[in-house]
Amino acid sequence: MKNFEILAPAGAWEQLKAAVICGANAVYLGAGNFNARRNADNFTENDLKEAVKYCHLRNVKVYVTLNTLIFDKEATELYKTVKEIAESGADAVIVQDFAVADAVKTICPDLPLHASTQMAVHNISGAKLLEELGFSRIVLARELSLNEIKLIRESVMAELEVFVHGAHCMSASGNCYLSAMLGERSGNRGLCAQGCRLNWKSSENREYALSLKDMSYLDSIKELCELNIESFKIEGRMKRPEYVACAVTSLKNAINGAPYDKDTLRSVFSRSGFTDGYLKSKRDLTMFGYRNKEDVTSASNVLKALQSSYKDDIHPTPISAVLSLTSGSPASLTLTYQGKTVTVMGAEAEVPRNAPLSREIAERNIGKLGATAFYLESLDFCNPDGLTLSASAINALRRDAVEKLEAEMTKATLTVNDRKPEVILPHHPLQKTKTRIRLRNCSQYSDSFNDCEFIILPLEEIIKNETFSKKLSHRIVAELPNLVYPEAENAVKEMLLTAKKFGVTHGITDNIGGIKLLKDYGFDIHGGHGLNITNTQALKFYKKLGLCDTVLSFELTEKAIKALGGEMARGALIYGYLPLMLLRACPQKTYSGCQGCNGISTLTDRKGIAFPLVCHNKAYSVLHNSVPLYIGDKNLSMLDFATLYFTTETKSDCEKIYEAYTNGKTIDGKKTNGLFNRELL
Repeated sequence: MKNFEILAPAGAWEQLKAAVICGANAVYLGAGNFNARRNADNFTENDLKEAVKYCHLRNVKVYVTLNTLIFDKEATELYKTVKEIAESGADAVIVQDFAVADAVKTICPDLPLHASTQMAVHNISGAKLLEELGFSRIVLARELSLNEIKLIRESVMAELEVFVHGAHCMSASGNCYLSAMLGERSGNRGLCAQGCRLNWKSSENREYALSLKDMSYLDSIKELCELNIESFKIEGRMKRPEYVACAVTSLKNAINGAPYDKDTLRSVFSRSGFTDGYLKSKRDLTMFGYRNKEDVTSASNVLKALQSSYKDDIHPTPISAVLSLTSGSPASLTLTYQGKTVTVMGAEAEVPRNAPLSREIAERNIGKLGATAFYLESLDFCNPDGLTLSASAINALRRDAVEKLEAEMTKATLTVNDRKPEVILPHHPLQKTKTRIRLRNCSQYSDSFNDCEFIILPLEEIIKNETFSKKLSHRIVAELPNLVYPEAENAVKEMLLTAKKFGVTHGITDNIGGIKLLKDYGFDIHGGHGLNITNTQALKFYKKLGLCDTVLSFELTEKAIKALGGEMARGALIYGYLPLMLLRACPQKTYSGCQGCNGISTLTDRKGIAFPLVCHNKAYSVLHNSVPLYIGDKNLSMLDFATLYFTTETKSDCEKIYEAYTNGKTIDGKKTNGLFNRELL
């Protein structure tokens, strides 16, 4: 039977030990400020080395999370952190930002890279591209069904990691900006405020419409095992050690075909129970739930029993020993484990006053390994002259030998380069910032947009309007769907072929998978805001990958945009009801499904503010901000182009907003500057 990896969260030391003692094969943990759980205790440089040592001596791997977006001003700290991780002996680094991936390759080229779930890899194209880029493992998006995972598994050789237990983000990972826009705490920067867990209401007045139950796929582990998934991941670096212990034990039992305690698993942490709606393709209201009073109080009944499950450390490492006592020479102790051998010398053995040192006493003292990962499997005892050695001298030999063997077993072997970040050369934008218009449908188009460089239209809208598309083909940019799941990839490929026949040669995408789709079909590729580009190195990476230009993340301030260097042409969304979430489980559904919904509705927050929700062909929904961004009256000379992002506006609305922008004026009504002048935490 294949050895499937149980990957457990370790927010701090106690959680790490609970994971290891209860049977995890690997742990993931944060170091420094560049991880998606910055509010966890995480591990300092020295703590990290000790954590890796502790785990490696127990045959447990350590993956370090560096899965947040970085800003240029953080590059020096990033390089320092990467070097510390490489020197710690960690087994891999989990990343979201390609600038971080570049830093890892620069400092320690042989340190494996894992693609974080924050990269939103949810299709075959995305997985293939990351495999081509050298990622050894891909953490798949949590929204995938069993069959979709199967299709990706059949298409790539890279290792796949799948979440099987823990919290569900409402939004597709890496595509949530709710916390950033409403609270200046970015999920992409590791400080999500979890505003989705508050009481949002659907148009049918259903409460907690943005809160999903926690996932639990343990009843389907057999099916996942049959797909040859390498790693089963438990979410929860912010959770207590009892949760880690229970989840690891339950998952281990499930993999081995043994029963697990579902009641205890639910009691230690859940939100109205669990769901496997994504895995089973049952994306209905049964997926929704929130943490209620009963969920909170139920934990107290199981915590004490769970604490006992990780009270005693494990000693999985057998060693053999040779203790030699010879007249006139220091005593020597040799320890061996799987071909690694160390020898230490101690005090000189003495002629005994009474009896010589016996094998039994020697074995008892050498075997006192309680604080280590070792147990004594065998002892060869050589004492031809009938000498003796004090217990304290034997203990000193044992301590020295164990310390030396531990060092030999855990020494880092990867080459670590002492490098500094590249000097950022300033970007020189075009003399005049060009304008692009993004429309949701052709009915919003106006002849007043004739001066615009490009008109961006959803791919499906291009296909539906052949005459219109052919007429403006030289100016149209085909916008790929934000989320293209495996079973829809072929349909998207067919539409790309049709769009090319119409004369459309430009495409834009917000996802790494979309880049490969556009590249494979010969389109000029433009990056969307969803690529989450926040630094110069990422701009360089995407230019090297073949992109013509890109929209920057709208989590950047004016100051940060101006500081970006590199040659890649860049732009920004300067108007629009910004997309805050991409939702595969529609919060607007009723118990009768989509009946009566025309695809455009609203969700209401606890303050009574309405946020537009737009459905995309029943494949996913987009939650937009309640008020539009508008920075068209600001100095945008640092940009090569500016995009007006229209969604539900009428043609007349679009014309008025475009006219205001071209005249450098503000727009009527409520609006926001977004994060243009507000720096994220």
